[in-house]
Amino acid sequence: MELYIHIPFCVRKCAYCDFLSAPADQDTIARYMERLKEQLVEQAAFLRGWTVIDTVFIGGGTPTILHAWQLAELLETIQTNYALAKNVEFTVEANPGTLTPGKARALAEGGVNRVSLGLQSACEQELRLLGRIHTYEDFLRSYELVREAGIANLNVDLMSALPGQTVASYEKTLQRVLALHPQHISAYSLIIEEGTPFYEQYREDEKLRDAGECPHLLPDEESERAMYELTGELLAAHGYERYEISNYAKPGYACRHNIGYWTGEPYLGLGLGASSYIDACRYCNTSDLDAYLAGDFSAYEKQQLSKEGRMAEFFYLGLRMTQGVEKAAFVQRFGMRAEQVYGEVLAQLLEQRLLEDTGNGYRLTPYGRDVSNQVLYRFL
Repeated sequence: MELYIHIPFCVRKCAYCDFLSAPADQDTIARYMERLKEQLVEQAAFLRGWTVIDTVFIGGGTPTILHAWQLAELLETIQTNYALAKNVEFTVEANPGTLTPGKARALAEGGVNRVSLGLQSACEQELRLLGRIHTYEDFLRSYELVREAGIANLNVDLMSALPGQTVASYEKTLQRVLALHPQHISAYSLIIEEGTPFYEQYREDEKLRDAGECPHLLPDEESERAMYELTGELLAAHGYERYEISNYAKPGYACRHNIGYWTGEPYLGLGLGASSYIDACRYCNTSDLDAYLAGDFSAYEKQQLSKEGRMAEFFYLGLRMTQGVEKAAFVQRFGMRAEQVYGEVLAQLLEQRLLEDTGNGYRLTPYGRDVSNQVLYRFL
């Protein structure tokens, strides 16, 4: 089973971010951490003797906004109450500008063996435009702190197609990160999300680009495409294997937590707004901070997935991975062949060369990955 823990606080909300996160005062953060530890203990009692936790992922927000002692107490609560696998993958997200030597030591001593650093760009102007609180030098110092603490598995998050970004500036970011030799790189194209400051600033530009016209502030479609291709080419040349649409890893370092999500493994989400998926039932915690601080750990928005829904997700999520989905796994999970359910859809996608039959399963072609959303929605 996968365990996800949400820390919904950050120093400042980034202009593009639509995650459940916001700045908060120290009293609110302290009260939240007490409730989170209560929920951790309560859920551990429910799981005890039933399952082993294969991966832990603490995300946000910015988990490293917490004091070192708060991080230590949180990690101790997890270690004490949960049966963690001997080879558990234990990840914490960290933002440059919030890490200190003490916090890095607390992570390492608390059992964390993987850190995900949110760089996004190595260009100072692009960082300022995104609303990031850090500089590239802050990122380098945070990277060094994690290494010095003895944590050997690092991911770096990057973003492309940013306002004002050029192919040359994006390549500079890639080259700078590659020179550090992280074990994993997540490279996402910017999505203009409704309800964010970026949506108000760039929604018209995005409409122009989507219509094949030339945007005023965002990179045009050709530049965005060039950045996408450059990512794959450069990372492959430096020994990174693309195992998912936006994720690349050195051999043996693919993120197991993410793979579990894409392959339908059960996961438990704790903290404000966190989602869970257990026994084909999806539900989430309250997104109301006051309610959570008052001790509301109820399961909201419960949805019991039908067999048809689970089969659709098998393809919708599984095809995000480079290796695709296995025919035998579909039969084992659902008691019938994929062709019996999606024969017409599969035939069409194969004919359009968006999908290929490997013999053992189905996977997106390079062209299929380029238009993956169009392919994946065909299964819903």
